[in-house]
Amino acid sequence: MKIEQIYTGCLAEAAYYIESKGEAAIIDPLRETSPYLERARKDNAKIKYVFETHFHADFVSGHIDLSRESGATIVFGPTATPNYDAHIANDNELFQLGDVQIKVLHTPGHTLESTSYLLIDEHGKEQAVFTGDTLFVGDVGRPDLVQKVKKEITPEFLAGLLFDSLRNKIMTLPDGVIVFPGHGAGSACGKKMDKETESTIGKQKKFNYALRADMTREEFIQEVTDGLVEPPNYFPANVILNVTGSSERIDKILEKGTTPLAIPEFETLWESLGALVLDTRKKEDFVNGFIPGSVFIGIDDSFAPWVGTLIPDLKQPLLLIVEHGRELEVVTRLARVGYDNAIGFLKGGFEAWKNSGKDVETIEEISAEELANQFLKNPKLHVLDARRVSEFKTEHLEKAENFPLDFINKNMAQLNRDEKYFIHCAGGYRSVIMATILKSRGFNHIVNIRGGYKALSATPLKRTMHQEINTEL
Repeated sequence: MKIEQIYTGCLAEAAYYIESKGEAAIIDPLRETSPYLERARKDNAKIKYVFETHFHADFVSGHIDLSRESGATIVFGPTATPNYDAHIANDNELFQLGDVQIKVLHTPGHTLESTSYLLIDEHGKEQAVFTGDTLFVGDVGRPDLVQKVKKEITPEFLAGLLFDSLRNKIMTLPDGVIVFPGHGAGSACGKKMDKETESTIGKQKKFNYALRADMTREEFIQEVTDGLVEPPNYFPANVILNVTGSSERIDKILEKGTTPLAIPEFETLWESLGALVLDTRKKEDFVNGFIPGSVFIGIDDSFAPWVGTLIPDLKQPLLLIVEHGRELEVVTRLARVGYDNAIGFLKGGFEAWKNSGKDVETIEEISAEELANQFLKNPKLHVLDARRVSEFKTEHLEKAENFPLDFINKNMAQLNRDEKYFIHCAGGYRSVIMATILKSRGFNHIVNIRGGYKALSATPLKRTMHQEINTEL
């Protein structure tokens, strides 16, 4: 028997490969199918089942394409209603995989159909449980995402179901059972996950705040619903895609998005389709020169979640500026969160654009020390802190205004195009994104602070800690 966690850091997502006697199962695959097909081929194994723990909100699952290409049966837990062929399992149903069995544990709470899968070895011993978004290391799944699709299902109702699922199905398992969750730290599907991506039932009962033995149902509901921030905009759309199934195969999406475009064709598509030009290069390269009107979201950070947060329409045509050789990576990561309408990339990249004599724009930047010096001359400078509310609450510059990147589309009307704004985040990635979005919307007096808050905290500028602020931003 083999168990392998296939972890994707940019989404903080864990898929799983299980193999026994030449039969394999995949749990919660991402959109692209090749990693799972290649892993099975390595073992000369046939993928028999694709198990889905729930209808995911933070990514588009690859279960349909993987089933089509491997012949595997798609399995959901009780109450799931997909618009395509799948086996809807009964609670406690057993699936034979070589010499091992996989048992269905219906664990509603994160969603109504949420299901965990218990792995029982060839000796009948309960070895591991794949908990999806029901139980994380140090946390549990947030119970408010379904309400974005079905308003009548309240977070409090789902939190109550989650309490019952954890107490009656998960915490009753032996302490030595390994916990394999669907996500790790950094995912928006929970609020305080640990960095570890696996644990045991015993450790979680000891250290997970939501599994305290003396916790009442009412206390649990209060704690898991408290402090939840607004989920990214793309979550409801991804749920619907996972319920209905994408109309386009992943191989066609990748082929279309990796089409090289010469400058004339690139410009024609930009104008005729109302496309968005998305520049995915390193932020250091971008600020020194970019195509006017393009938007930066760099591939070397949390690329897909930020695309999903900042580009409201999943059907938006996208023209790409990429580093040479990374075209497939960019299009794949877009498709993982449902952005299937990448229509090609600029052949030769930004250098081809610049060398052709086309107009080029830059982002003005200053160091943290230069900002501190400017504050001495003008203490009324407008400084925007692009970090999340929770980060700002922990510590921030006394003169700064919290303006989270997450909600820039909602709150942009609060800014004045005639003002000059100095922008920082934690290290510089989010502030460059914000700067380019603002510049594309007509804010021409934007200055990025190199090094972000990490650099600013080393200057004499005054800081404030644990200050309550307006959480509407």
